[in-house]
Amino acid sequence: MSIFSDNLRYLRVKHGLTQQKIADILLIPRERYAKYEGMTDPPLDCLQKISRYYHVSIDLLLSFDIRQVPYEDLIKLEDNRILLPMAVDSFGENKIEIIPARAQAGYLSGYSDPEFIEGLQHISLPFLRNGKYRAFPVTGDSMPPHKEGSFIVGQYIERLTDVIDGKTYILITKNDGIAYKRLKKNSASSLTAQSDNTIYEPYEVKASEVLEIWQYACSIATQEFEQDDFGVMSVKDVLQGIRQDFSALRNEFAGRKVQ
Repeated sequence: MSIFSDNLRYLRVKHGLTQQKIADILLIPRERYAKYEGMTDPPLDCLQKISRYYHVSIDLLLSFDIRQVPYEDLIKLEDNRILLPMAVDSFGENKIEIIPARAQAGYLSGYSDPEFIEGLQHISLPFLRNGKYRAFPVTGDSMPPHKEGSFIVGQYIERLTDVIDGKTYILITKNDGIAYKRLKKNSASSLTAQSDNTIYEPYEVKASEVLEIWQYACSIATQEFEQDDFGVMSVKDVLQGIRQDFSALRNEFAGRKVQ
C-alpha cells in the first residue's frame, strides 16, 4: 500500500461513500477505482478530479498521511494551498526568500517546488519573526514611491477572506504572474486590484485565478527617493483639499439659504 492509497481510502470512508459512488463521480468503472485504493496510480486527469472533489491538494494526497491532521483543518485553506515550501536557518528560524527579477517567469511553475525555493537567495530581518515572508521585485511605475528594482517583502496569507480592503499585497495569479497592488474584496469570488498611480485603471481578479497572496510587510529600496517620486501622492492631497473646500462652501451656502 502507498500513502496515496491510504489517503484515498480514508477520505472515502470519512465521507461515507462507497467505491461505486466515487467511481460514478469520476466517471470510471468501479473496478478501476478499486485499483487506485490498491497499488495502481491514477492518471493525472483522474488525480485532479479526486483532488478537487475532496478539496485536498495533490501534494498532500501523494506525499502526506492526512490522517495525522484533522480533516476539517485541511479544507479551511482556500484552493488547497496547504504546503508552502520555506527555508529555515540552523536555528529553525524562517528565512526570507528573495525572488530576483530574472526568476519571476519561473516563479509560477516553481512556487510550490521545494528545490526551486531552496535555490533562492535568502535574507533575515530581526523585526519580521512571526509568519512566512518572501521578497518580490517591483516592476514598472504603478505603485509609487516604490521604484523598479526595489523589493516588497510580503507576509503569506492563507485565505482571501484575510484581505483587508485598501491595503497593499503581492498578488500571484495564473494569468498575470506577480503584481503589487492595493486590493479590495468585491465578493468571495473576486477582488479589485488598483494601482496608486492613477493613470492605471483598476481591474478585477477572480478568486479562482489566485495562486498566492502576500500582505505588505516592508520594502527594500535600491534607489534613493526623489521629490518627483511623490508627485502622485501630492496630486491626491490636492484633490482631497479641493473636496474639503467644496464641501465647506456647500455647507455655508446651505446655511445662508436657511436664514
